[in-house]
Amino acid sequence: MDVTTLTLSEAARLIAARQLSPLELTRACLERIARLEPRLVAFITVTADLALRQAQDAETAMQRSELRGPLHGIPIALKDLYETGGIRTTAGSSFLRDYVPEADCVAAQKLNAAGVVLLGKLNMNEWALGLTGDNVHYGSACNPWKLSHIPGGSSSGSAAALAATLCLGSLGSDTGGSIRIPASLCGIVGLKPTYGRVSLRGVIPLSSNLDHAGPMARCVRDVALLLQAIAGYDPGDPFSANVPTDDYLTMLDQGVRGWRVALVQGEFVSTADAEVLQAVYDAATVFEQLGAHITEVDLNWARDTHRLNRLMLAADAKAIHRERVQSNPQGFSAEVLARIQEADQFTAEDYALARRAQSFFRHRFAGFFVDYDILLLPTTPMPAPPRSDPEAMNKARSSMSFYTRAFNFAGVPALSVPCGFTRDGLPVGLQIVGPHWSEASVLRAGYAYEQATAWHKRQPPLTA
Repeated sequence: MDVTTLTLSEAARLIAARQLSPLELTRACLERIARLEPRLVAFITVTADLALRQAQDAETAMQRSELRGPLHGIPIALKDLYETGGIRTTAGSSFLRDYVPEADCVAAQKLNAAGVVLLGKLNMNEWALGLTGDNVHYGSACNPWKLSHIPGGSSSGSAAALAATLCLGSLGSDTGGSIRIPASLCGIVGLKPTYGRVSLRGVIPLSSNLDHAGPMARCVRDVALLLQAIAGYDPGDPFSANVPTDDYLTMLDQGVRGWRVALVQGEFVSTADAEVLQAVYDAATVFEQLGAHITEVDLNWARDTHRLNRLMLAADAKAIHRERVQSNPQGFSAEVLARIQEADQFTAEDYALARRAQSFFRHRFAGFFVDYDILLLPTTPMPAPPRSDPEAMNKARSSMSFYTRAFNFAGVPALSVPCGFTRDGLPVGLQIVGPHWSEASVLRAGYAYEQATAWHKRQPPLTA
């Protein structure tokens, strides 16, 4: 058996039963990284020596009957904007090429306390500003389903590494879709939690008003396990919310019978590829078969959130990088510099109106979810395009985040799960959205759908 193909949950059960060694699992992941990484470009830094030491420590602890929980001895990797003490953290940028933080970010601290093994830091769009996985400084990550196609971004390395079974779990960040878009394009699971649910302290920011930290894995249960470890109030993070967390595993398998499910139809999703829409409509049929009540809804009232999110993101990024832009604009790639300088088009009044609209849309979504338990729609309007097609790449840059930005803007939780494949063999993602603080329900819905289908069990035709 190739142990790298195990889900995190499966590996955890085997480790707890002492049928799998953390050292054996870690070595297998490192060997696979060594074979496939030159083709995938999923990592910026591989921490092989550290991983082997941590795996040995996990094994030694097990021999003393000191199992820390389901993440004990599990090899993971982090998007390279999570600060890690003693390990460089680049944020995919040239400016931080040699930046070595003194301490771990809060999320990494929690994972360390849970006993994970860190395989390394994953590739990403520069400063998390982009949706393609392109990076001129460290190389562009590739999609394991078709290496000539993009993996999505900005959490490109996380999605690629998980789909290619280089690691068993990851953390990404999501400001306009950067967890869910690569999850969709690479056929894995990614969760953007409610704004404030996971601490951002020590996570290099893009937009403090829109940034979300969240888990990525190959199945819903694995995402729930990771969220269980990292969720919670952080009094040291001014953007963290003092709202109690749920047990994300207890009710995971309770199904969706009787749930009120809204399915987006009409103009809001009219630009999606036909194959993408069909896969999502087929997914809605599965929910109906599971006992849920489906109602078609028009979400066109949220259409302006795409523009407003992009405006706010550019302005926040310009504020964060103002000194770098002034002193060394050449340190940015041309594409990222242009995105940051979009802020120059906007006035203070524009930004104030966007912030006001953000409060309005948060309130509007809260009202929407009085009538519905969850909302279904595509994660992306198209599958992963080939990098060799300029027209398709331009379309991806302009529209790939059209169905994701609204939920960053409103701060509600949103999950992407695999729901099909195109005729060309590329994954399609279903987005499941719920009201604020409803991660347990969103995961429960994703798990019910996942257990009724087999899309998440497919593996890319990638060979060593």
